[in-house]
Amino acid sequence: MSRPIPLCQPPLATLPDALRFRLLNDWQHDFPRVEEPFGRIAAQLGHTSCAVLAAYRDLQAGGVVSRIGPVFATRRVGASALVALAVTPGELDAVAARVSAVAEVNHNYEREHRYNLWFVVTAADAQRLEEVVAGIESDTGYAAIRLPMEEAYHIDLGFDLGGGAPAARPASVPVAGAPCALPGIEQALMRALQLGLPLVARPYAELGNQVGLSGAMVCGIIDEWLASGLLRRFGVVVRHHELGYTANAMCVWDVADERVGEIGRLLGTQPGVTLCYRRSRVRPHWPYNLFCMIHGKAREDVLATRAALAGRLGLDQWPHAVLFSRRRFKQRGACYLPQVEPAHV
Repeated sequence: MSRPIPLCQPPLATLPDALRFRLLNDWQHDFPRVEEPFGRIAAQLGHTSCAVLAAYRDLQAGGVVSRIGPVFATRRVGASALVALAVTPGELDAVAARVSAVAEVNHNYEREHRYNLWFVVTAADAQRLEEVVAGIESDTGYAAIRLPMEEAYHIDLGFDLGGGAPAARPASVPVAGAPCALPGIEQALMRALQLGLPLVARPYAELGNQVGLSGAMVCGIIDEWLASGLLRRFGVVVRHHELGYTANAMCVWDVADERVGEIGRLLGTQPGVTLCYRRSRVRPHWPYNLFCMIHGKAREDVLATRAALAGRLGLDQWPHAVLFSRRRFKQRGACYLPQVEPAHV
């Protein structure tokens, strides 16, 4: 077991803003995979490991940090889809609560559109995903549109708090094909890790104790997952709303099939775009195939960014829509593998 960590320095609230910024921003990628990662970060910042650990605990308890851990590549493991319901406004709260209660739902938002409830479902495989969505349809009485991803242009590479674009963005990634099959021990580690590192001095050893591995072996497997592309990144996952980015819009276009890859790759490289991908159309209900997310501190900032992008790339020659978020009902890390309940004897 990891040894207790005393709070030998003041918690986050009394630490300088510059230090808080670095804790949130600098380790969204390549969080240290060493025996005592918080000590490694502390050495770079000139603080103690227990102060850094206390700060991250405060950030997570306050909702600013969702977790520290993996972001798995779309459909490299399990299956996922963006799903939408057109809910009668008077029933929206009740339906949203039912949807949020489903373990496989990790994001759930109200958006400004006839299709007003949007959520992401992740599951162990395509069959289980369809079972989950069909169950939601049966439970709520509303038919769902299912929008699987076809190509990723810019997906979950972190949230740059400095306001600039990431230094490098990978090429677009097709997501067709079957997910890889993980050995049993890696599935066990994924199940233990998918909601984040435990905030203790030696988190990898703590995880290893749960699945029968050493801390060094846990780090080695994570390194292999990163090298193989199974993980998009491993690090601090922040919640944008709690950081002041309270306006966000899902911007969509119906781009000609022969042009969507070209346009999507360009759009994914643009400053201000936090996510960009191609999804299947569901005609006649949903004609759009190119999606991007834009976040800002005010609605007018988001609209200005979108207008600049559309003008620069000529996007609005195609049919389009802007769906601002109204309410966030649920936001957490994807849960591809269900947690195993302990056996009762």
